[in-house]
Amino acid sequence: MTTSPLSDADAVLFGNRFATREVPSRTFPEAGMTAVEAMRLVAEDLALEGDPARNLATFVTTWMEPEAQRIIADNLHRNFIDHAEYPRTAEIEQRCIRMIADLFHAPGETTGARTQGSSEAIMLGALSLKWNWRTRREAAGKPTTSPNLVFGGDVHVVWEKFCRYFDVEPRIVPLAPGKYTIGPEDVRPHVDENTIGVAAVLGTTFTGHKDDIVGINDLLIQIRQERGLDVPLHVDAASGGFVWPFLYPDSAWDFRLEQVRSINVSGHKFGLVYPGIGWLIFRETSDLAPDLVFEENYLGKTDATFTLNFSTGSAMVLAQYYNLVRYGRPGYTYIMRNMQENARVLADKLEAMGRFEVIGQDEEQLPLVAFRLAADEGYDEFDIAWQLSAERGWMVPAYTLPPDAQDVTIMRALVKETLSREHVDTLARDIEEACATLARKGGAHESERRKIVVGPGH
Repeated sequence: MTTSPLSDADAVLFGNRFATREVPSRTFPEAGMTAVEAMRLVAEDLALEGDPARNLATFVTTWMEPEAQRIIADNLHRNFIDHAEYPRTAEIEQRCIRMIADLFHAPGETTGARTQGSSEAIMLGALSLKWNWRTRREAAGKPTTSPNLVFGGDVHVVWEKFCRYFDVEPRIVPLAPGKYTIGPEDVRPHVDENTIGVAAVLGTTFTGHKDDIVGINDLLIQIRQERGLDVPLHVDAASGGFVWPFLYPDSAWDFRLEQVRSINVSGHKFGLVYPGIGWLIFRETSDLAPDLVFEENYLGKTDATFTLNFSTGSAMVLAQYYNLVRYGRPGYTYIMRNMQENARVLADKLEAMGRFEVIGQDEEQLPLVAFRLAADEGYDEFDIAWQLSAERGWMVPAYTLPPDAQDVTIMRALVKETLSREHVDTLARDIEEACATLARKGGAHESERRKIVVGPGH
């Protein structure tokens, strides 16, 4: 018995014509389709992706309140750069900059910029470091051909990108087994008259801890006094900038330290906004190199712009302002403490299993749990990551640390707003069951486990 092929008319009436056809993927479509078909096509593709609620790898926000989502949806069509047409959006951006600068204890008049995320903010902040260094060198009649930037191996890859893209020598302080952040003793040998700045991390993507920012600040003050080198400190607070002020308000890392001249923070991480939104804040207006600011006459209004991007959406700026006024200090503190408490519970459960070492639980840390196997169990952290994904749908990354700690493998579970205590209990049980399964079968197959491992800077 043979059947005739279904027609496009049947598909329109009864279902999706791509149910039995290859979807458009290689050439530009010769014909269109109905809005419903296009919607179903995209939705069915995305149905194969992971569940964001179980993605414990990403630092990026995966849930916002319905009211915030309404603001985002209502403003997706608004181009942020058109300040002449949308002056209130421009004002709201400046409100956010002033509020975040206040959160970071800026001493007086400040300036900054919204960005697509911390990567753009770091590029802009480091460019300002380079331009200001060059200006100082030119004023002193000294060469400007060999700039360098000092940072640890615990930074995000964007710092190395900056150095490569903008012709700056990276002076990378290596890590070591058991030492996953850097301090003044690590920085001192690398600073010289060609150092445009030192970058320190508040909340690393590897273990969630911070560099010794106070110690590095004190070192740079000492170098200024003894050697006459005024080396600024930039704090990469991509993850920690919306955590430390609420969990550790008495911990000095920001503009309370006099050598800290600029700070970046991701609004789309613990600022609790969907991607992409970031912020760059300068201690004072003079810390922004004036040659990097462009005056332009666009659509009948002269504006000053300091950005790598031009056209971009307004929605996430407005969503950030919504969060700042919605939560305030009490709200952010409540949310961060809830996440911290659930991270503590998860860490305690992992330690109670007797097979894991939790890394730096008693130190100031992001709401996460970094852990590793304490002994040879016949399987490794990559096997556990694969088993959790294959069996339970959890995305818990396993990765090796940067040099010279590259022989250390750890796992990391982000505990975000949507990971409830019930989820924590379930995750802990699933980790224990995954280990039991792996012990019975002797690990996971190499080709399978590598499919799901993600890096720490996700």
